[in-house]
Amino acid sequence: MKLLKQLFRIIKINQVLTHYQIDKMVLTSTKYSWLILLNRLFPWNWSAQSDASRGERIRLSLEELGPIFIKLGQALSTRKDLLPQDISVELTKLQDDCPPFDEVHSKQLIETALKKDVEEAFATFDPIPMASASIAQVHAATLHSGTDVVVKVVRPDIKPVIEQDVAIMYSLAKLLETAVKESRRLHPVEVVSEFEKTILDELDMMREAANATQLRRNFEDSDLLYVPEIYWSHTNDNVMTMERIYGTRISEIDKIEQQGIDLTDLSAKGVTIFFTQVFKHNFFHADMHPGNIFVLPDGRYAAIDFGIMGTLTPEDQRYLAENFLAFFNRDYLRVAELHIESEWVPRDTRVNELESAIRAVCEPIWDRPLKEISFGLFLMRLFQTARRFGMEVQPQLVLLQKTLLNIEGLGRQLDDELDLWDTAKPFLEDWMKDRVGPQSLVKNIKANLPFWIEQAPQIPGLLHSTLNKMAHGGMGMQSEQLAELQREIRQQNAQQRYRGMGFGLILLGIFIPIELQTPLWGQIALIALGGYFLIKK
Repeated sequence: MKLLKQLFRIIKINQVLTHYQIDKMVLTSTKYSWLILLNRLFPWNWSAQSDASRGERIRLSLEELGPIFIKLGQALSTRKDLLPQDISVELTKLQDDCPPFDEVHSKQLIETALKKDVEEAFATFDPIPMASASIAQVHAATLHSGTDVVVKVVRPDIKPVIEQDVAIMYSLAKLLETAVKESRRLHPVEVVSEFEKTILDELDMMREAANATQLRRNFEDSDLLYVPEIYWSHTNDNVMTMERIYGTRISEIDKIEQQGIDLTDLSAKGVTIFFTQVFKHNFFHADMHPGNIFVLPDGRYAAIDFGIMGTLTPEDQRYLAENFLAFFNRDYLRVAELHIESEWVPRDTRVNELESAIRAVCEPIWDRPLKEISFGLFLMRLFQTARRFGMEVQPQLVLLQKTLLNIEGLGRQLDDELDLWDTAKPFLEDWMKDRVGPQSLVKNIKANLPFWIEQAPQIPGLLHSTLNKMAHGGMGMQSEQLAELQREIRQQNAQQRYRGMGFGLILLGIFIPIELQTPLWGQIALIALGGYFLIKK
C-alpha cells in the first residue's frame, strides 16, 4: 500500500513538472534530452503545457505539488547566492497557507498531548484556527489564570508525508546532478539535506519552545525586543502554548504611524536587534519575515515562530565582524586573508587571486550612496565569489545571510533613508575591541585561571611521560641524553609544582580581587604567598 501511494505521488510529480515544462528547463542541451519526448508519451502528460515565464512556472509547480514543496521553494528563495534573480524573486511569492484540519481532530491531538480534556486545560478554547500552515495550525485560548495564549498544534500524520516527499526530492536532486553538469554548482542534494533538517526541526514543538525561552532570557527587560512566554505545563512534542501577542504587524506601516511610533527609530532598533543576537548573544531568530514580527504599542518589537534559530562559532563571529569592517574600509586583501585564515576556502588558495576576485565583485557596490549599500548583498556576492575558490557555504552562514536580507528589507521598508552602516559600524568596532583588546585578555585570564592552577602541577609529569614515549619510539635522541633529561626533570618536579602554584597565586592576587572587591591587604597577601612559592627550593 505504501509503495502504491509513493508510485501515485511520483506520477503526480511527473505530471506537474511536465505541465510546467520543468523537464525541458532541466534536460534540454543534455545527453538526457530524449527523456523530454518520452515524458510526452505518458497519458497523464497529454494536456497543454504552461507558457508562463520560467520563474513563474517553477513557483506554480511547487504550489501545485503541495505544502512540502512550497516549503522547499521558500528555503530556496533565500539562496540568492545560488539562483538566478528571476527565479529567486518568484520563489519569494510562495505562500505557506493551507486549509485547516477539522476542529475535532485538533482537540483530540491537544488532549492526547496534554493528557487532559481541552476544557480542563484551558478556560476557553477557540476550535476555529487563527492561522493554518503546512506544518501546524494555531488556536486562540485562555488559561484558567486569565492569560490569553495561542496553542500551536502540529498537523496529524504530517511526518510520513514529509519523509515520502523528501525521499523523492533526494532522488530528483541526484538525477539532476547526474543529468545536468551545470547543476552541480547549485548543490541540489546539499540543499535538500539542509531543507530536511530544517523542516524536521520545525515539527518539534519542545525544540521551538526551548528556542523561545532562550531568546526571551537573552532580551529580558530589553527595550528592543519582547519575546512571549512559553507555558511548559501546556507544551508537548506536538503542542506548544505561548503567550498571545497583541501588536501591529510590521508590514502595517500606516497603523504603526497612527500610534505615534517613530519609524526611523524603529528601523534602527531592528538593525541593533540583529547585531545583538548575532554578535552578543550568538543566538539569532533566523525566520524574521514580516509575518513573524509585530510592533507593540510601546515601540518594542515582538517576535513569534521560533522553529528556525541560528548560531555561529566564535571564529565565524570574529571573521564576519572583521570581514564587514575590512569591506567598508575597502581592504580587499584583508577580506581574502580572512577567508583563508578561517578556512572558508582551502589553505592553498592564492591570496592575490582571491583578493582580485573579491575586488571585482565588491567595488561596483560603492557606486551607490552609503545608505543603499546592502550587507546582505555584500555577503551574497562574497559567498558567490568564494564558491569559485572551493568554499562550501555552511548552513549557519546561509541562515545569517537570509536573516540579514530580511532585516534590511524590513528596515528600509520602515525608513528608506536607513544607513545600515551608521548603525552597525560602532557596534562591530566595540565588539571587536571587547574580543581582542585588554578587556578580553583580563576576561580570558579570569575564566581560565582555575584551570591553569589545577593543571600546573601536572605539567612536569606530562613532559616526563612525553619524553619517555619519545625514547621508546625512537625519535632520534640519544638514550644517555634522555636519561639525563629525565633525571633533571625528576629533580625539578617539586620545584615546578611550587612555581606553578606561586604563578597562579600571583595572578589570582592581581586579577580576581579587582572583580570581588577584596581589600588591599588580601591582595598583598596572595601576591606575597605566590612569591614565597616561586622562590621555594
